[in-house]
Amino acid sequence: MEEADRYYDTIYSANEDFLLDVSELKAPGVAFYVARDLGQLLGFGAVALRPEDEAGLPWAELKRIYVAPAARGRRVGRLLLGRLLDHAKDLGISLFRLETGRKQMEAITLYHSVGFVMRGPFGDYPYNEASVFMELSLV
Repeated sequence: MEEADRYYDTIYSANEDFLLDVSELKAPGVAFYVARDLGQLLGFGAVALRPEDEAGLPWAELKRIYVAPAARGRRVGRLLLGRLLDHAKDLGISLFRLETGRKQMEAITLYHSVGFVMRGPFGDYPYNEASVFMELSLV
């Protein structure tokens, strides 16, 4: 987590950072997954179940997906994303949202490749130039 925080600090200012901290990742309704190979941490990610949206549908937010630099290019992000989506789908969730940074083109490309589309800010996120908001509906 510290490595990921240091990475994000190099590309975003404090007012552009919307990461969940460790205590929030331990909250009820948040699932946290880790990818490892022979004990080496390759990456991690979380999915947070959210209350009903404006249309009355439950949804989930993808949070904190990170792949260690040494593991990039090995499809770890795609595997983590798939596991996080499967976790929420197993709970009956069919709407996924996320906020990511405009400077993370690899992440944006990954999200587009599985069907995420652009949308405006949601929840408590303010509009800002650094953020990209996306969602995926399986309905």
